[in-house]
Amino acid sequence: MSSEKILITGAAGFIGFHLSKKLVSEGFEVIGIDSINDYYDTQLKLDRLNELGILEEPNYDEVVRSVKSDNFRFVKLNLEDKDKIELLFKSQGFDKVCNLAAQAGVRYSLENPQAYIDSNIVGFINILEACRNHKIKNLAYASSSSVYGLNEKLPFSVNDNVDHPISLYAASKKSNELMAHTYSQLFNLPTTGLRFFTAYGPWGRPDMALFLFTKAILEGKPINVFNNGEMIRDFTYVTDIVTGICKVLDNPATPNSNWDGTNPTPGSSIAPYKIYNIGNNSPVKLMDFISAIENKLGKKANKNFMELQPGDVPETYADVSALVSDLEYQPNTSIEVGISNFIDWYRDYFKL
Repeated sequence: MSSEKILITGAAGFIGFHLSKKLVSEGFEVIGIDSINDYYDTQLKLDRLNELGILEEPNYDEVVRSVKSDNFRFVKLNLEDKDKIELLFKSQGFDKVCNLAAQAGVRYSLENPQAYIDSNIVGFINILEACRNHKIKNLAYASSSSVYGLNEKLPFSVNDNVDHPISLYAASKKSNELMAHTYSQLFNLPTTGLRFFTAYGPWGRPDMALFLFTKAILEGKPINVFNNGEMIRDFTYVTDIVTGICKVLDNPATPNSNWDGTNPTPGSSIAPYKIYNIGNNSPVKLMDFISAIENKLGKKANKNFMELQPGDVPETYADVSALVSDLEYQPNTSIEVGISNFIDWYRDYFKL
């Protein structure tokens, strides 16, 4: 068993669950926290925790040990609660932190902007302060491909400026990167921001396209196809994302000795600060993605073509050259394999 203790925020979430499961299997001591809010069906979040060995919904402040593993514990906790976050750090002595907890979703940020300020800004500053105060060796945190906003140069590179977000969600993630850099510079805290590109896979979120499409097709209901199907996404399978996170946790950011303040590169710094894209580097047309779902289900979708939604970008495509050169890693799971795995899970989970 590793002697390192790792905090994972958002441990009942899609990526946080998969990361917790992997790190626990590798012998790390993991503390997971999550508020288990009702942005989507809380039962799915509780079932993820059950898969990790947490058999009942915990109360706030209650530390629950997994019945499946000696090295996973869970605390129901809200990132905005600064005092309790500080107490947790003080009592546990974490070596590393992976902050995945956030209010997710581009479209929801148009409906409930305050949720993004509370969770993604206030919550993140509480994590940064706790990491600073307790000398954390490495902080990795979730950013998003959404930060590229109005950028049209493809593929999206961490060396490009991202100053034109088109949703408050994206703006909150860009803010996280700026906040992290400040703490890296002022307090020598190694921070790495991870721009995830359209994560999908088993145990995925019900508000995401693959889950929505699969459910609707099986129920014989129409699916909403935005931008009249003219969307391209760099879909990234969840285990590929988790492998990338683990690479980052093993390799804290270091200062870039070649960084030039007269021509500043956004993805690194003279501080121990780094940004990586984690994407498949293989964009897929939305209509091809839908076809792969139809093929696996053996059933055609009834498509309701709609205009591009506010906050959405028509195309994403990840340049992962920094990830490859620094960490010798590149996601590579095909959508056929990833979609098949998801639908197998979906049928099993819902007993179809």
